[in-house]
Amino acid sequence: MGLDIYAGTLTRYYAHNWKSTVQQWAEENGYAFQKITPDGAEVDDEEEMSPAEVQEIVENWRDQILAAITAPGHKPYTPWTEDNEKPYYTDKPDWDAFGAMLLVAACHSYEEPVPDKVEKDWDFMEHPIIARLSEDKERIWSLFRGATLWIPISDAFLFQAPLPTENVAAIGTMGGLKKELERLNALAWQADENTILSWLDTEGYPVDGSIDLDGQYSKADIPEYTQYSTESLAKFAFSMFWQAIQFAEKYQVPILLDY
Repeated sequence: MGLDIYAGTLTRYYAHNWKSTVQQWAEENGYAFQKITPDGAEVDDEEEMSPAEVQEIVENWRDQILAAITAPGHKPYTPWTEDNEKPYYTDKPDWDAFGAMLLVAACHSYEEPVPDKVEKDWDFMEHPIIARLSEDKERIWSLFRGATLWIPISDAFLFQAPLPTENVAAIGTMGGLKKELERLNALAWQADENTILSWLDTEGYPVDGSIDLDGQYSKADIPEYTQYSTESLAKFAFSMFWQAIQFAEKYQVPILLDY
């Protein structure tokens, strides 16, 4: 089960009118693509509702959420526009890079050294320093509190509420996520924007090799490719989140984790 980041309208997302980077690559290279659930079942993308029906549900949900989080006596938050046409941004940090970004943030928060490597497919939420920041009542990061959706509001806060699918989730705000990313950059790298944007091309996962002609081994089976550079993966994921924030601010759309 991989991890994608999506910035766009929830109407497009729930109407399945978007394609992940893997889907885009598969189509460009002539491969078939089929989503698989964690238990191995194929995902049926056939729409049960029309985009107009999805939009109506999302808009009702949006209005209820904004009404619920508006403090008494304060001006209501301006609803963002929902439709099935606005452009979207997506990329694929996957869990290892996302976890590496959290590890770097936690280590710098507590002035602890950042481990050089992380294991492929590591369970990052079990790492002691990540668990420590996840439970820290003085340092509240939506990234560490299980947020999977950030709505386009400049104020910074985190709350629990049902999603349009009725599943209850931690929901953050774009303003809060931006502050967290700025804090992480200040703690760890102090990088300018051009450098941050370049990390998408210069950092990340080593390319796993294919099986040798004699079928004896794959690069994925040797140590160099079962461990990753923590800093490189963290910068790779950070660049994607930074670009998602820029896109979400420009178009005033939510950010969502898809997995």
